[in-house]
Amino acid sequence: MEYHFPDTTLLITHYNRSGSLERLLATFEGLGCRFGDIVVSDDGSRPEHLDKVVAMKNRYAFRLITTPVNKGLGNNINKGQDAVKTPYTLYVQEDFQPSDIFPGHFQDALGFMQEDPAWDIVRFYAYFSYPTLKPFKKGFSEMVYTFWDMNHLKFYYYSDHPHLRRSNFLEKFGRYPEGIKGDLTEYKMAVSFLQKKGKGLFFNDFTRLFYQKNSSDEPSTMERPNWRLSSNPLIKLSRLLYLRYRWLKNSLDLVFMK
Repeated sequence: MEYHFPDTTLLITHYNRSGSLERLLATFEGLGCRFGDIVVSDDGSRPEHLDKVVAMKNRYAFRLITTPVNKGLGNNINKGQDAVKTPYTLYVQEDFQPSDIFPGHFQDALGFMQEDPAWDIVRFYAYFSYPTLKPFKKGFSEMVYTFWDMNHLKFYYYSDHPHLRRSNFLEKFGRYPEGIKGDLTEYKMAVSFLQKKGKGLFFNDFTRLFYQKNSSDEPSTMERPNWRLSSNPLIKLSRLLYLRYRWLKNSLDLVFMK
């Protein structure tokens, strides 16, 4: 079955993972997904990877946006989004792979955004569910930010994980901050999204539309602490205190961060 999305650009950020990029592009092709455009934004990959990416251009018909040196996630997303010409952008980092059921649910998500200009983002993947969800339709829910919810995950209404957004995203929510670590880049955009009253949908079964694929040859470039899984009482207490601090800090950031 063919799925044609002429109003959507597939935007992929890439850094030193040419094998992962090829797998992602081949999977979309195998699923019958055709986009109005494909943009690959490279963050100064090493020559052995960049040469492979250049060699893929004709095979997968994408535009390659490069930089001579690594400038970080913020710059990589900014310059990639700047190159998009269609009304909608499907943003995916190169280490993800869409599942067999993705195309149909993506059609639904695109339809929601076309029908209602209030939606700014539709999220397809997460490590954990968004804390407060209001059932919408077709397996999606509206994310609801509430001030008194003590769950720190509420601040990550926006996420860099695979999502659909309007291509005027940078105009409405600001450009991604550059020259800082990826986690902080994502957090600052999440704060900006909430400050500017962004609205979004979340796919309820959030691990079934995309799989994150990391091999020993091309490991993840993002390091995230796994201390939430520890059963050590001292670590559990430390984590609780830290999360209360984070709730207060993040709440203040929403008021004062620029």
